[in-house]
Amino acid sequence: MESIERIAEARERLLGELGKVLIGQELVLDLMLVSLLARGHCLLTGVPGLGKTLLVKTLARTLSLGFNRIQFTPDLMPADIFGTEVVEEDPATGKRHFRFVPGPVFTNLLLADEINRTPPKTQAALLEAMGEEQVTAAGKRMPLEPPFFVLATQNPIEQEGTYPLPEAQLDRFLINPVMDYLPEADEVRMVTATTSPPSDPPRAIFSREEILELQSLVLQVPAAEEIIALAVHLVAVTRPKNPAAPALVREKVAWGAGSRASQALVLAGKARALLHGRAHLAREDIRALALPVLRHRIIPNFHAEAENLDSDAIISELTSQFC
Repeated sequence: MESIERIAEARERLLGELGKVLIGQELVLDLMLVSLLARGHCLLTGVPGLGKTLLVKTLARTLSLGFNRIQFTPDLMPADIFGTEVVEEDPATGKRHFRFVPGPVFTNLLLADEINRTPPKTQAALLEAMGEEQVTAAGKRMPLEPPFFVLATQNPIEQEGTYPLPEAQLDRFLINPVMDYLPEADEVRMVTATTSPPSDPPRAIFSREEILELQSLVLQVPAAEEIIALAVHLVAVTRPKNPAAPALVREKVAWGAGSRASQALVLAGKARALLHGRAHLAREDIRALALPVLRHRIIPNFHAEAENLDSDAIISELTSQFC
């Protein structure tokens, strides 16, 4: 319990430090922390100009993590992510040899900025790193130093020249938060702060070793069988071929969420419980995380699109009905 209380207190201090640079967006920050502690990856969706890149850079600073940023463009190649071999000549002997130059993926927190602006070949280059925390390059397997956390961003409104992420790759992201416009009062505070002399930079709250310890602690959070069954059932009823699925799903959903979504919901719920000072997984964690965990895993069909019904609306209805 002492560890849990310390985590909840550190979360408040962390939000306070981030608040020196960022105004509002507490829910998005919470979801990013949940994803990190659950050893998952995060796909942040938001229109331009909301501070997505600043948010990630500031988070890396408060967590004492190595940080690299990749700006995804149509001409980006896998070698630009992993690294490449270069030929070097020994000046003493004149012999040449290959040396591997690591790419930006060799870090703790990787910002994949506008990931949907690069072709599928380069998008898929991240799959091994995200799934197995290793990179195969130059014929060798090279492990990535833990913790390894990919935070990708995508712009939902500008689709010209973009390559939407395949469903298989979307499923690799634990959580998909949506960053929205600030309320007007918060925007006034943000504009005031950013057009004035800078305040003190945010301080580090968690060290790398503490984050690894917290990630291990998440797995130890107890979960009642009925809560796990609730999470699994909520995911199962998103599948239109499931006899238990309601009419809304059978009529409006093309594909539902897979078993990885059930695992994600439980793991993310455990991380959320720790961050909020609780020693067990609760129904409120499942309810709070259903939308960000499932929204990118459910594909509405053309009937839903014709009625302007998106996955958020479907999940909200299922959550109110089953959770």
